[in-house]
Amino acid sequence: MSESDQAAPIAPSAERFPVPQSVLARLRSDPQADIDAAAADPDAFWLAQARKLEWTREPTQGLSGEAPNFQWFADGETNVTLSALDRHARGAARTRAAFIWLSETGEEQVLTYGMLHERVERAAAGLRALGVGLGERVVIYMPLTPEGCIAMLACARLGAVHSVVYAGLGVGALRDRITDAGARVVITADVGYRRGKLVDLYSVAAEAVADLPQVQHLVLWERIKTFSREHDPRTVAWESLFTHGRAAAAPVGAEHPLYILYTSGSTGKPKGVVHTHGGYIVGTAYHLGALFDVTESDVFFCTSDIGWIVGHGYIVYGPLVAGATVLFREGAPDYPDPGILWRSTEKYGVDVLFTAPTTLRLFMKLGAEVLEPYDLSRLRVIACAGEALNPEAWRWAQQHLGGGLEEGAHAIVIDHWWQTELGAPTLGSHPRWDARPGFVGRPLAGVVADVVDEAGNSLSDNVQGQLVIRRPFPSMMRGIHGNPEKYAQVWSENPAGYLSGDLALRDADGCFSILGRADDVLSVAGHRIGSSDVEDALVSHPAVAEAAVIGIPDDLKGQSIIAYVILLASHSAAEASLPGLRASIGEHVRRELGPIATLGRVEIVTALPKTRSGKIMRRVLRAQALGEDPGDLTTLEG
Repeated sequence: MSESDQAAPIAPSAERFPVPQSVLARLRSDPQADIDAAAADPDAFWLAQARKLEWTREPTQGLSGEAPNFQWFADGETNVTLSALDRHARGAARTRAAFIWLSETGEEQVLTYGMLHERVERAAAGLRALGVGLGERVVIYMPLTPEGCIAMLACARLGAVHSVVYAGLGVGALRDRITDAGARVVITADVGYRRGKLVDLYSVAAEAVADLPQVQHLVLWERIKTFSREHDPRTVAWESLFTHGRAAAAPVGAEHPLYILYTSGSTGKPKGVVHTHGGYIVGTAYHLGALFDVTESDVFFCTSDIGWIVGHGYIVYGPLVAGATVLFREGAPDYPDPGILWRSTEKYGVDVLFTAPTTLRLFMKLGAEVLEPYDLSRLRVIACAGEALNPEAWRWAQQHLGGGLEEGAHAIVIDHWWQTELGAPTLGSHPRWDARPGFVGRPLAGVVADVVDEAGNSLSDNVQGQLVIRRPFPSMMRGIHGNPEKYAQVWSENPAGYLSGDLALRDADGCFSILGRADDVLSVAGHRIGSSDVEDALVSHPAVAEAAVIGIPDDLKGQSIIAYVILLASHSAAEASLPGLRASIGEHVRRELGPIATLGRVEIVTALPKTRSGKIMRRVLRAQALGEDPGDLTTLEG
C-alpha cells in the first residue's frame, strides 16, 4: 500500500504536560546521552552496557551478521546467573532482599540475595541429577511464587532452556507447548491461588503429560500436603532436588538460548520465541535503569506473572541483575479486598511500579476512594505496558497515583511498547519527557523504528502505517523454536525490517502512537481507523470504564463498528438498559472522532474476553457477533 492509498493524516492530540520539577528532582536517569551515543556508534554503546555484567569471556564484538541471522556479543561467554546472583552473593548485597513475595492468603516470604543464590545452586544440582544439562528444555508450569522463579534460574544456571507456561492455561495448551519444546522434564505445583480458590495445577500437568512418553520426570512442589491425588509414576518431589549439593554456573556462549516463551495466542497460533543469555539480559537490565529509573536501592513492584515476557524480564532477570529488591504477589490485584495492591505498595515502600493499563482501568472503575487510605508518596515512576494506555486512564492514574501534574506531585505515569519478540522496552515515554497522552513515546537508545507502507517506504508524519524496526538490537528474539521459516518471515514481509504487526503513526516530534494490530484496523466507507482510536474515545465518555470494538461486514459501508462497553460502578445497572445511554455513547464517539466513527451498535457488557495476560481477544467478540467458531480459546481468561 503506497502513501497515496493511506487514510488522510490523523491529527495527533496537542496535549503536552511538562513533568513537574518535584518529580524531576527525584529521578536518577537521563536518556538523551545514551540515545545520542547509540545513534553515533551502536556497537560501542551496547558493548559498554554489556561490560557492566559478569562474563567468563568478555565480548569484543557487537552486532555481527545480518537479519534474520544476526548475533550480539558472539565471542563472549557468560551465564545470566553470574550477573543475577553470584556477584551479589559475594558482596554486601548478600543480605539485601532480592524477593519479597506475597500470597492472597496473607503469606509473606523474603529471600535475600544470599538465600536465593544458595537455593538456585541446590535446585540446579537436583535438576542435573535428573539428567538436565546444557541445551535441555524444561517446561515450568508454576504459580507466581519464589519456587517458580528458582526453577527458572536453576535451569539457566545449567545452561538448560526453560519454557514457562502460565499456570492457568489448560491441558491442551500445556501439552502443545511441552511437545513443541521437546521437554523431558516438567516442573509444576499442586495448587495455585486465585480469588480465594485453589487452582489444581498438578492434575492439569499430569493429564498433559499422560500420553507424552518423552517426559521422563514431573517435578512436583506440594504446597498443601493434604491435597491428595493419584500421582503420575514419573513424579519427583521438589524437595528432593535440594539434596544433591550445589551447582556452579555453566559458562555458555552469549548466543546460547536462555528460554523459549510462547506468545499469548491473541493473534494466532502460539509460537516459541527464543531469547539468549547475552543480548537479552543486556537489553533487559539496561532498560530497568534507563527507562524505569530503578537502582539497587529501590523496591520495584511488578504486577505481571512469570508466564509472560514482563515477568521474565522484570520480576526475575532485570531486577536481579540490577541488585534491586523486587516485590511480586500471587493473586488478583483487588482480592481479598480492593485496597490490597495499594496497601502492599505503602507497606513495602515501593519506589517504582510496573503494571498494565487493565489494572489502572480496574481501579478507575472502582473509584479513587479505594486509594485514599494509603500513602503512595514514595512512588516516583508508574510504568505501563502490555496494551494501549488510553488517555483517560493515564489522566486518572496521574491524578490519583502520581499526585497530579502540579508542583508537589511525586510520580509520573509513563507508557511504553514492546513485544515478547523484542524482549525489552523499545518505544517509551521517559519520565523526564513531557507527558503525551495517547502516545507511547519515542524510540529508546539503540532502536531505529519507522512507520512505513507495505513497500517499506517511510510515511509522512501523522499518517498511519506499519511499525517496523529497521536494525536489530540486543534483546530481540533469535528465532522461533522449530520454525525457522516463520522467524524469517517477520524479517522478510516488509523490506524495511522487522515487521511488528502493529499499526502506528509518528508525529513531527518523533513520538509514536500505536493504533492497534494490523488486523484490528476498521475500514468504514473507505476510511481506515484504528480500533484503539475508537476505544479511547469510548473510554473518555463519563459512563464508560473499559471498551472494545470490532468491525463486522456491512453491505453499504464495508464495515460497521460494534462497541462493547463496561460501565463505571457509579452508573447503575438500570441505566444500561436505557436507549439514551447508548445514544449518548455513540454521539460522544462521533463527536470525538467524526462521522467515520459512527457506531453501528453499542453493547453494554460486564466483562470482555481477554487472554490471561490481559489482552482483549477481539477475534472472540467478532466470532460471537458473526456466529462463527472463535477458534483456539486456550489462552482465554477463565
